[in-house]
Amino acid sequence: MPNKWNEKIIAEFRANEGKVGGPFEGSPLVLLTTRGAKTGTSHTTPVMYLADGDRVVVFASVGGGPRNPDWYYNLLAHPEVSVEQGTQSYDAVARPLQGEERDRLYARQAELFPVFADYEVKAPRVIPVVGLERV
Repeated sequence: MPNKWNEKIIAEFRANEGKVGGPFEGSPLVLLTTRGAKTGTSHTTPVMYLADGDRVVVFASVGGGPRNPDWYYNLLAHPEVSVEQGTQSYDAVARPLQGEERDRLYARQAELFPVFADYEVKAPRVIPVVGLERV
């Protein structure tokens, strides 16, 4: 079921070459399109990202909520995803990051956007970090 909040952000992102206002104004956002783990249906979600060399890194934070977002389970089942970044669209392969690599990139995101440090404290789980590598 489409989320009205996300639909507004997606429409604004596409209408303004990847820029949005409101609570995400000035934040680096991509639109991540995954296939449903069970249904195979296409789902697009706006997510904050961190550039890491040639790849984009996203964080399954859900504001520090108790469970991972649906998009995370979708990409575990179907790692082939689509990414819209600014005016570019491209296919990518999603790879969950582990250990030092995960910790280093999450720490960098929390340094740039301190709310991510709050999410990490609040979440009763390790927040997944996922690399999106262009195909």
